[in-house]
Amino acid sequence: MIKIDQKTLQDLEFPKVLSHISALCVTDIARDRTLEIIPFKEKKDAVIALKEVEEYTSSLQGDNSIPNHGFEPVSKELHLLQIENSMLEVGSFRKIASLCNSTSTLLTFFKKFKEFYVYLNAKSENVIYIKEIEGAIHLIIDRYGEIKDDATPELQNIRRSLNGMKAKINSSFTSALSQAASQDYLDEIKESFIDNRRVLAVKAMHRKKVKGAVMGSSKTGSIVFIEPIATLNYSRELHNLLFDEDEEIKKILKKLTNFMRPYREDLAAYQEYLISIDIIAAKAKYAKSIQAVLPTISDEKQFHFQDAYHPILYLSNLKTKTKTFPQSIELHPEKRIIVISGPNAGGKSITLKTVGLLQVMLQSGMLIPVNPKSEACFFDRILTDIGDNQSIENHLSTYSYRLKMMNRFLKKCNDKTLFLIDEFGTGSDPELGGALAETFLEVFYEREAFGIITTHYTNLKMLANELPYAINANMQFDQKTLQPLYKLYLGEAGSSFTFEVAQKNGIPYSLINKAKKKIERSKVRFDKTIADLQKERAKLRKTSESLKSEEVKAKSESKQLEEINAKIQNKLESYQELYDSNQKLIYLGKKIDSLAETYFNNNRKKQLMDEFMKLIAVENSKRKKEPLKVKKEVKAKEKQVEKEVEQKVSVIRKEKKKEKAVQKKKEENKPKMELKVGDKVRMQNGKALGTIDTIEKNKAIVNYGIFTTNVSLDELEFVERKKPSKK
Repeated sequence: MIKIDQKTLQDLEFPKVLSHISALCVTDIARDRTLEIIPFKEKKDAVIALKEVEEYTSSLQGDNSIPNHGFEPVSKELHLLQIENSMLEVGSFRKIASLCNSTSTLLTFFKKFKEFYVYLNAKSENVIYIKEIEGAIHLIIDRYGEIKDDATPELQNIRRSLNGMKAKINSSFTSALSQAASQDYLDEIKESFIDNRRVLAVKAMHRKKVKGAVMGSSKTGSIVFIEPIATLNYSRELHNLLFDEDEEIKKILKKLTNFMRPYREDLAAYQEYLISIDIIAAKAKYAKSIQAVLPTISDEKQFHFQDAYHPILYLSNLKTKTKTFPQSIELHPEKRIIVISGPNAGGKSITLKTVGLLQVMLQSGMLIPVNPKSEACFFDRILTDIGDNQSIENHLSTYSYRLKMMNRFLKKCNDKTLFLIDEFGTGSDPELGGALAETFLEVFYEREAFGIITTHYTNLKMLANELPYAINANMQFDQKTLQPLYKLYLGEAGSSFTFEVAQKNGIPYSLINKAKKKIERSKVRFDKTIADLQKERAKLRKTSESLKSEEVKAKSESKQLEEINAKIQNKLESYQELYDSNQKLIYLGKKIDSLAETYFNNNRKKQLMDEFMKLIAVENSKRKKEPLKVKKEVKAKEKQVEKEVEQKVSVIRKEKKKEKAVQKKKEENKPKMELKVGDKVRMQNGKALGTIDTIEKNKAIVNYGIFTTNVSLDELEFVERKKPSKK
């Protein structure tokens, strides 16, 4: 069973993440519930929760969005349904109907798209929807939240009587108003309303002339408000009918409440379902805001967070447009403890917190901001000791508190534990505190626990170097500017750059040199050696990157050369074949030429035929005689090739015809230039240039220098006109 205590969650600032997610919830009840989230006790439950959030997150990026899951909480109504003879108000039934409707919509949606929302649909299948609940409410209450007139026959009769009585009151009041107005008994406002009853605004001097009940007067006393005697009796009857209506509505609501009472557990299940969907949706929105994904979950105790961001820092930097540096870190059985060292303000603590917070988020069913290729696992316990934690109330010093925490670690640490300790061993004498910290680390190592610690203690760096399954790491620094690069490097301890940082901040060199003399020379040399190693590693890394780049470039060029060589080889082979073929043809040509010359000289036809047949026989003897089957196959292939060639040629001919037709059309549409004597011209589709000597009717004599020809003007194309000579 997984158990992560509240102290760890506080150290890793997990409540801040919950606060961000809570703000993204739609309902108040889901907001409160989100703030109470803790890591799952079982791995399988956490994995299901992660899959649900992943499915919801994917819906935020697509067109097929999940329907609205908003609802008004019905906790008060659920409590009342437990009390015998209790009655729900009309507004309560409206909330219940809305709850049922939202539940029904989501259940239908996930069932329809169950191929896409496998886990959300599986969650929905656990909810049993009862349509009679919503149906019973809609029979009684309309969409505006009012009791329907036909809810019962009794209510229908009462409301019919009420409408008739209201009509009588209006009619009798209108008659009394007209009569009083004609006798000038009324003030300018004529009428008003008191206690929802229409009254006449009678001038005080005429109050006794108007019969009815006095309902009040104006502040000055100049107006008396009287309900006419004609409407008084009707008003009493109206009041009685309203009382009857109210009583009938109470009966209806009590009956509907009693109908709902057996379904209390189902309504509670609907509310819990919608709360869970609201929380999943909020987690998905938060995941989208921090570009979170679901890494591969391993059954082995190993994880590799690639390009991991601290979510709180990422969102904070996003607001200020500041760059957030990702970290890559991994733990596995053969490298289960990492000791991070290096100067302060280099990012050691934030790296530690990033790993811890992302692990807690993952085990609480939240996606994390890492590269999708990352791998993660689950730990039964995550133990942390981060920050000063000096307790004034408990009169504990920093060191006392840390010893208390180490005692807790010793009790709970095992091979399924991840421990995270910041500034391990501080708070006491460096020599003694370092020795005790070294002993604790050895115990954690022997118990095969996984962990990350940050420290400045040399002995812990040396221990990490000696232990087979532990490893040193450092936060990289720019050696020249001493500015942090916020990048973790595994495999090497980091220098604290104590004196270098002091010198950079303006501390006189004489004081720094004096301080160096006050400490053991070996420690200074050890720290200097580490610093030099880091510098050398930085140079090697740059050289390695440069060599890698050159290697990639060389491989690319080699591949190009191979391709060029292959092409040249193919060309050479084809040229050789062509050369051999041509040489053979030249040889045959020379033989035939020799026979022709002999025949020319002696005119002996028989001798010519004999020699020619001998030549053919010799050439045929050089040819290999192929089997009949092979010949047939070759002929078949030749026919197939001929057929394909004919088809291609046919297509090319059609295209050529189209091109010629288009060209001809262009030429026909192109305005023809009027030809004159002396113009340089050429025949259409011809190349030879000539000059027009004379033009008669539609024909011209064109001079080509060696000869002249008589040509129709339509067959000539204009090339150039002779420029007139300057006088």
